[in-house]
Amino acid sequence: MPQLDPDRLFPLDNRSRAIARQLYQGVADLPIISPHGHTDPRWFADNTAFANAAELFVIPDHYVFRMLVSQGIRLELLGIPRVDGGPVETDPRTIWRLFAQNYHLFRGTPSQLWIDHSFEHVFGIRENLDASTADQFYDSITEKLATDAFRPRALFERFNMEVLATTESALDPLDAHKTLASSGWQGRVITTYRPDAVIDPEFDGFLDNVRQLGELTGCDTGSYEGYLDAHRSRRAYFRQHGATATDHGHPTARTEDFSKDEMTRLYARVIGGSCSAADADAFRGQMLTEMARMSLDDGLVMQIHPGSLRNHNPSVEASFGRDKGFDIPTPTEYVRALQPLLSAVGMEPDLSIIVFTLDETAFSRELAPLAGVYPALRLGPPWWFFDSYEGMRRFRETTTETCGFYNTAGFNDDTRAFCSIPARHDVARRVDCAYLGTLVATGRLREEDAAEVAHSLSHDLARQAYKL
Repeated sequence: MPQLDPDRLFPLDNRSRAIARQLYQGVADLPIISPHGHTDPRWFADNTAFANAAELFVIPDHYVFRMLVSQGIRLELLGIPRVDGGPVETDPRTIWRLFAQNYHLFRGTPSQLWIDHSFEHVFGIRENLDASTADQFYDSITEKLATDAFRPRALFERFNMEVLATTESALDPLDAHKTLASSGWQGRVITTYRPDAVIDPEFDGFLDNVRQLGELTGCDTGSYEGYLDAHRSRRAYFRQHGATATDHGHPTARTEDFSKDEMTRLYARVIGGSCSAADADAFRGQMLTEMARMSLDDGLVMQIHPGSLRNHNPSVEASFGRDKGFDIPTPTEYVRALQPLLSAVGMEPDLSIIVFTLDETAFSRELAPLAGVYPALRLGPPWWFFDSYEGMRRFRETTTETCGFYNTAGFNDDTRAFCSIPARHDVARRVDCAYLGTLVATGRLREEDAAEVAHSLSHDLARQAYKL
């Protein structure tokens, strides 16, 4: 018997549940479009087998280890590498046993839904993970990973993935994507241009990064015009390797539209060592508008992911580096913050700007009204802490009445954990079908229209929004 309820996440009343079930059956097997994520392109370039269960499920997944850390389990015990190369647990079976002993901590969380889905649908395991079954799970998963059927490319095909976008720094040489392009494999794995390291003056090593940007492109990044030309060059390079989008993870949604003279003076302070925190924030804001203008020229879709206080614990960042589960949401304002950018380019119908939020209060008050009028603006799906049943349901409830379905960008999984991709898309499809089933049952949507919307939300909108 399957461990997972086949009607999970569907409405409780019989009529709505029956409608949701039928809608879901129509989209459950659609190809997966994963237009924004953080999987490693080397997995597919090298097609090397994943080593073991711990390296697949625990070590790369900050959703997993941040929960364990919250219960006092140190990152060293989970095998997370230290910046200084200091000692950490290296026995994957020991790491897995620790994870299994504490798997109860994930009860009721989206992480448990994703992981249980992977156990059942990817590895055929229909038992509960705990201390008593830890070795059984580890041996079964690790044995399967050693076979050709569980190599990254085979799983990509088995997951029915139409396209997968990774995310690379503006300074990345994209060697893995070059290898993929020459491999003859037909799976579509593309890159995404992430320029934070050369746009944010408060990013570690920013000045060295800008210097390297100039060296890579042959542009004079000592001048503002040369700096912009360097971005244009790198964007073109990324497009040559499949990119259809850029991604910007700024602390706030602030944008600016300064004059050329103002920006020349600001840039001189930014690269001259006299940049204040206010200057850094203003520069980031201007660069979002500059990136949007460049998107008008080269067609790249623009993604803005604001509102996260990155690396909240300095000692964790110093010991283990960035992206270790300590990025925390902050209140984020959009109406005034985005006005300079939208005043400059927001009426352009050929421009696609996808905005995300970690501040749910902004959906009904700010983001849905903005997306409901500006042709260039689309709403990204619930992101990060709200990539969940409740978060997705609230998203539809707070945005649909104002901006409809077609001013949203479908779903993306935003994950480093490869096996969670089909699980996350399955959750999104179930939640959307549950919401649509409720609309039909309450007379707000015709059932035939709901079927079309379900297909769009599961596949078409992401394909269109990201120009895939």
